[in-house]
Amino acid sequence: MITKYVIPFLAALSLIFAVTYTVQSRVTWPRTRPLTPPPRSPYPATVAGAGLVEAETENIRIGSNVSGVVVEVMVQVGQRVRAGDPLFRLDDRQHRAELAVREAALASAQAELQRLERMPRPEEIPVREAQVAEAQAQLEDMRYQYERVQQLVKQNAASLDEQVRRRQAYLAAESRLAQARSELALLMAGAWESDKEVARAAVARAQAQVDQARTELERLIVRALVDGEVLQVNVRPGEFVGTPPNQPLIVLGNIAALHVRVDIDEYDIPRYRPGTPAQAMLKGDATRRFPMTFVRVEPYVIPKRSLTNDSTERVDTRVLQVIYKLDPQGERFYVGQQLDVFFEAVEPTTAPASGAAP
Repeated sequence: MITKYVIPFLAALSLIFAVTYTVQSRVTWPRTRPLTPPPRSPYPATVAGAGLVEAETENIRIGSNVSGVVVEVMVQVGQRVRAGDPLFRLDDRQHRAELAVREAALASAQAELQRLERMPRPEEIPVREAQVAEAQAQLEDMRYQYERVQQLVKQNAASLDEQVRRRQAYLAAESRLAQARSELALLMAGAWESDKEVARAAVARAQAQVDQARTELERLIVRALVDGEVLQVNVRPGEFVGTPPNQPLIVLGNIAALHVRVDIDEYDIPRYRPGTPAQAMLKGDATRRFPMTFVRVEPYVIPKRSLTNDSTERVDTRVLQVIYKLDPQGERFYVGQQLDVFFEAVEPTTAPASGAAP
């Protein structure tokens, strides 16, 4: 009796309780609306792409062409700089010492050249002239003695040997006078032109070494090459920096005019034409539209790097990058900010299939 009636009754009662509890505990959530509406294209036929705001000069990643320890950082984020302004400086003590050594070598070479160009020394001329006068006097004395011996030989008062000795002494005096005169002429002629050329070459070599040392010293001060604004500073005093190309120490760019680099999917390339109108919308505020002016197309299709987490997005997609100039219309844009960009599309023409009716 219990099995036949009570158990089915309890089962039906439990089912009713479960259904009633489920219906009563069900919560109906109110329909919510997004804070901002999703972006909508302003064109009937459109090509969409993700754009990144960048400086007019592009984002210049500044590194160091030499390795060393940074001793001074001369700029701050947001600071305006002009071409040639210093950004940071490396330790230069060794290069300054080397410059001092080379400047001393240059001074020595210049002094040697100056000495050669100023020859003869005024103090040396009287000495040489006195030597010439002395040799002249000795020659006159030897001539007198030689002539006197000749007279004595004729009178048989002197031997022939004495005459020969006097004659040799007279010839030696002539040679000493010629030597003294030659030395005076050599002194008055100054330095040899070939020696001056060697000295000039030494000065030029020393000057080149000084210029090289100054250039190496100047390379330790990294300067801005364009006018712009400091967007990022990744270096501090005391840090050691090397020369890898992927180590941007300072990011610089001219943001007086902003550009937007837009990635166009490779499947949308046939529907895009350079120069077509485009508009950008802010992430989080699709109510405002900002017109853009065509600048150029990067003709090299590259793998996509900027991902938008779209469910239809493929990582192995390649994109064509186009550059447009942004009209901010008073809005504050930041370099690296992502925008939704829409282009007016051109429908590609399709040829009829082979064998199809015209």
